[in-house]
Amino acid sequence: MFSKILIANRGEIACRVIKTARKMGIKTVAVYSDADRDALHVRMADEAVHIGPAPSSQSYIVIDNILAAIRQTGADAVHPGYGFLSENPAFAEALEKAGIAFIGPPVGAIRAMGDKITSKKLAAEAGVSTVPGHMGLIGDADEAVRIASSIGYPVMIKASAGGGGKGMRIAWNDIEAREGFQSSKNEAKNSFGDDRIFIEKFVTEPRHIEIQVLGDKHGNVLFLGERECSIQRRNQKVIEEAPSPFLDEATRRAMGEQAVALSKAVGYFSAGTVEFIVDGSRNFYFLEMNTRLQVEHPVTELITGIDLVEQMIRVAAGEKLSFGQDDVKLNGWAIESRLYAEDPYRSFLPSIGRLSRYRPPREGKQENDTVVRNDTGVFEGGEISMYYDPMIAKLCTWAPDRLKAIDAMGAALDDFEVEGIGHNLPFLSAVMGQERFRSGRLTTAYIAEEFPEGFSGVLPDQAVVRKLVAVAVLVNQVLQQRAVEISGTIGNHRRVVGREWVATLGGFEEAVTLETSTDGTSIIFADATRISVASGWLPGQNHAVFHLDGEGMGIKVNLVGSAIRLRWRGMDVTARVRSPSIAELARLMPKKAPPDTSKMLLCPMPGVITSVAVKAGDQIEAGQTLATVEAMKMENVLKAERKGVVKRVAATTGQSLAVDELILEFE
Repeated sequence: MFSKILIANRGEIACRVIKTARKMGIKTVAVYSDADRDALHVRMADEAVHIGPAPSSQSYIVIDNILAAIRQTGADAVHPGYGFLSENPAFAEALEKAGIAFIGPPVGAIRAMGDKITSKKLAAEAGVSTVPGHMGLIGDADEAVRIASSIGYPVMIKASAGGGGKGMRIAWNDIEAREGFQSSKNEAKNSFGDDRIFIEKFVTEPRHIEIQVLGDKHGNVLFLGERECSIQRRNQKVIEEAPSPFLDEATRRAMGEQAVALSKAVGYFSAGTVEFIVDGSRNFYFLEMNTRLQVEHPVTELITGIDLVEQMIRVAAGEKLSFGQDDVKLNGWAIESRLYAEDPYRSFLPSIGRLSRYRPPREGKQENDTVVRNDTGVFEGGEISMYYDPMIAKLCTWAPDRLKAIDAMGAALDDFEVEGIGHNLPFLSAVMGQERFRSGRLTTAYIAEEFPEGFSGVLPDQAVVRKLVAVAVLVNQVLQQRAVEISGTIGNHRRVVGREWVATLGGFEEAVTLETSTDGTSIIFADATRISVASGWLPGQNHAVFHLDGEGMGIKVNLVGSAIRLRWRGMDVTARVRSPSIAELARLMPKKAPPDTSKMLLCPMPGVITSVAVKAGDQIEAGQTLATVEAMKMENVLKAERKGVVKRVAATTGQSLAVDELILEFE
């Protein structure tokens, strides 16, 4: 067995590998860039080596820098994680030449499966069902348009060396094919150093379901069930689960057997994933094979009890798998939510900054026989950088069945405290409560179909409004009592906290009476509806469990001036609790109008301006490209919403901008 493993990666996956290596008694080496000097994976490892500047092209994907770190530390094996060099055959070859074990598959399999064009040809030869498309490389945008038209729209434009949603676009017409080709090419070059592009048919109403495979160097290859990865945004997975709510046992086995056949055809060993698109009739088509550990591997671990990182290490050391296909049992259900530094209220654009608060839910077995797991690479006070993937954490829950796992995820998300940056936690919470998700009716178009106008939060219905009003009134009562205690008695007079209140929340107004007795506190509404409410919340606490008629609700509470901000299950509402006389005066107050930015193009996220396509005086049309912003390895094209004339160009190519900084001004 190895004595020291270097992890050629960063963030949560580096931390994940360190945990298993530590469990196995193996020492670890972290590598880090300038931006990651104080990162969690650096703190966790036994040793750490600096490998270069913040951009990954100058640090994490520079093979010579990794080799130098290996020589410096005497590591005898390397785990690549995912992304970066994990599927780079030149890296695996360099390690082999240096006599260092690569904790991954053989070079031939990486080369064959890492190229999506070659992999599809090999899959077809191995008897695996494949998607129709153009398997040759595409030279320019004109050729891309011709090929896309011949295949028939919609088509998927993909980077041959791609992964993780980078270098991937869906085109529904010639214009989108032309633009998508160039954007995919640019992203592929920046992310992988390889700008080769191919095109295939986009299957409508598809599900993205993948098979986990595991093989050893002795010819044994198994499949460990499937993962449903259909909830995606911009081709990036957001929520995954295992098993799939759609597959039957016959389809599961057929997909698994084809995945094993492909793996054996390329002499595969280690952990890997064969991805399929599955239509509504359970016909499945090969997409690609990822010759590495997948981001979503924890859900497979939770339902099989198999530590995939440990198996990868043992396989790399030459050990045989200690179990066979018949020993693989799927137990219960697991859900994974990817927590990203992306603001769902701003079209999921990347957010950077300091995590002023980061409090994940308690991990391990819970009181209701569910399990919570949180794979993360950040900590409170740490920085989210613009240089890398925006993932903050992967929150996972396990339960005996799917609905219990979803409910456990909803509760865990309620308990997850993240402040200081924009993040998609409210969106994840919202999905957990949607009937369509809970019933398992999923496709890769789920987000676009369920949130066609973008995400603007969940609006509470009347029943939920009353629960949140009860919470706000209780919070107000605690604050009022605290004020009384601070002010004390003046002469013979002591301030008395009133019982009658008017609460406004989400456009609703409720007149309530607060009643306290030995049995607890009750909020009584005008129609005599009564809600009992109890909590140990104290001023300064950002999160607390409130029991409403016995039901526990984990709610985030923040005081914003005289208002009370409440966040729960994707809802983000502001409540104001006033005395009846103050409420009457508040109704007479004028509403402040927001500033007019209709004649400005503002930077939607922190990023670098990579191009400005117009100049002062230009006439522009709706849909015309105005500028391109790059952040967190993704290229974002900004287009005109309507006709107009450019009055001023305020930003230049190469300039770094913050959120809402001015790019263009219109007449």
